[in-house]
Amino acid sequence: MRIAVISDVHGNLVGLDTVLADLQTHPADQIVCLGDMIQGGPQPAEVIARLRALACPVVMGNADAWLLTGRATGAEPTTERQLAVREWQLARLTAEDRGYIERFEPTVEIGLGDGRTLLCFQGSPASFDDIILPTTPEEEFQRLLGPYAPALMCGGHTHLQQICRLGDALFFNPGSAGFAYSHQQPESNFKADPWAEYALLTYEDGRVGLEFRRVPYQAESLVAIYLASGRPYAEEAAQQYRPAVS
Repeated sequence: MRIAVISDVHGNLVGLDTVLADLQTHPADQIVCLGDMIQGGPQPAEVIARLRALACPVVMGNADAWLLTGRATGAEPTTERQLAVREWQLARLTAEDRGYIERFEPTVEIGLGDGRTLLCFQGSPASFDDIILPTTPEEEFQRLLGPYAPALMCGGHTHLQQICRLGDALFFNPGSAGFAYSHQQPESNFKADPWAEYALLTYEDGRVGLEFRRVPYQAESLVAIYLASGRPYAEEAAQQYRPAVS
């Protein structure tokens, strides 16, 4: 069985379609999305339309829950910019679109065969706000994920491709399909990466294979979409995808 794991599209249909085009040459039996699919970018309704066409399971992410409710659940404060973008995005979603997001699931479990499963979530199985990084202390890592072994596990949220062993199982993060970026850069000159990230998990006769994929797209196309969208702070968002001036 081969599963494509996609996460953190954040309203960027260019990124999502880049992944789907790559899957034409690297086909999967199943697609699953780990949340934060709609909020943030210039194409919220378009991403929903594509997800509906895929008819794949989607996990509820913290950003999409906030888009619906306006209630912040994480530690970071909500900014005026985020509120303005949220209002703009909601104005472009129909009641049916909002109902679709409301049906995103807290976790998704996919049978792999041989009694093994893939447990899918946003932050951790218990909360979409939990953060798991390569630097997360082992005690915290075991607290968040240990009770769910021996399932294979995948989560998003941090926009960082990574893999960690958990006994005979493993946890992996496919990265971000819509808003990839380096964690090692100054906030004063933040740049997003012009590529879409995802992962392909293969399970066959007890053997596990995992491939991280990073597929480039034309940043200029996304910049043009931002600038034509009417989204608040579109110029600032577009600037993240323009080359740094030396």
